[in-house]
Amino acid sequence: MTDLADLDAGAARVLVVDDDPRIAELLVTTLRFAGFTPTAVGSGTDALQLLAAHPPELVILDVMLPDVDGFDVARQLRRNGHRCPVLFLTARDTTNDKVTGLVLGGDDYVTKPFSVAEVIARAHALLRRVRGDTSTVLVYADLRMNDETHEVRRGDRLIELSPTEYRLLRYLLQNAGRVVSKAQILERVWQYDFGGDAGVVEKFMSHLRKRIDVVDPPLLQTVRGFGYVLRTPSR
Repeated sequence: MTDLADLDAGAARVLVVDDDPRIAELLVTTLRFAGFTPTAVGSGTDALQLLAAHPPELVILDVMLPDVDGFDVARQLRRNGHRCPVLFLTARDTTNDKVTGLVLGGDDYVTKPFSVAEVIARAHALLRRVRGDTSTVLVYADLRMNDETHEVRRGDRLIELSPTEYRLLRYLLQNAGRVVSKAQILERVWQYDFGGDAGVVEKFMSHLRKRIDVVDPPLLQTVRGFGYVLRTPSR
């Protein structure tokens, strides 16, 4: 088993938002042992105040909070321009609830009850993803993605995407013309080494189609039994 302290967290600042003191203390202790610099608050209001004053590099956010729920906190965080990744802690394990959190600006989720090793692994994956970003422009047909400005355009139309939708589209653009499976998407977009909910991929592809394929020709295609591909339809 991997020693959590051997993983390179780079002393990243992490904000833990959970109204259960036992869970908050457990996460703070484990994160500190793994090399992070954690801070904990117990309400959405306190989280938003701290985010404004001292933006962290990662937020671990409980959905069920006593004042402002985690979904509203994530929504406000993105409205205020914060791009730090958000890892939801949720007792809601349906695909729709997971997708709701991710569309609102979350980056990943862990379902309660959880193992601390899983939380740490997800935290590392999110930080690697952010720190590994490069400034490039990806283009396919009339679809254009600018990694420096985080803008996506289809022709002259500016398309608003959540962080997860953006990463999914980026992966498809990087593999334009090539069919990618749900398992590959889960591994590359969510960086799951230990499984994930394939239903989330289906939901996000549906969301993405509604944003990207608003004009002809449709670019996001399903290859039944294999996966998905970004390409212009054959005639």
